[in-house]
Amino acid sequence: MAADTGLPPNWEIRHSRTKGIHYYYNNKTSESRWEPPTDADSAKLSSYMALNHSVPLVQPAPPPDQDKIRTSHLLVKSIESRRPSSWRSASISRSKAEAMQIILQHEARIRAGEISLGELAVSESDCSSARKGGDLGYFGRGEMQKEFEEAAFGLQVGEMSRVVETASGLHLIERTG
Repeated sequence: MAADTGLPPNWEIRHSRTKGIHYYYNNKTSESRWEPPTDADSAKLSSYMALNHSVPLVQPAPPPDQDKIRTSHLLVKSIESRRPSSWRSASISRSKAEAMQIILQHEARIRAGEISLGELAVSESDCSSARKGGDLGYFGRGEMQKEFEEAAFGLQVGEMSRVVETASGLHLIERTG
């Protein structure tokens, strides 16, 4: 395994120009994927990505369509999530109860002012948006899962939700615009 990234031999991290996020590429087989290879060292990869591939938390001007909002989120998946894998781990095996304990610890750290949601999302979120500090960009009604949308549209700018459960997993959502 590459000592720096935690990726197995022949794998590298590349940047997608169309999606604006990183992906994994095997230069021997030409395989590319959004999720890390199954034999990657998740802890090393998470640390490497947090240090080398996170982006500054910049808030651009609001879009002309005022019916849209902007959010960032932190996602913790479990074995019961609709897709129990992430950029951090090719196979998530934690129970929903374990995921809840983890996200409640994250919530406590954020509410205590120890760390921001965006900073924590970079290394701890199971969503690929972690690479952007959890930023999901602008979206309108009908574009997200119902539970996520209801919570997000119920927040004021700068406010963070309590834990929100969707088919994807458990979220903390912060309205940023």
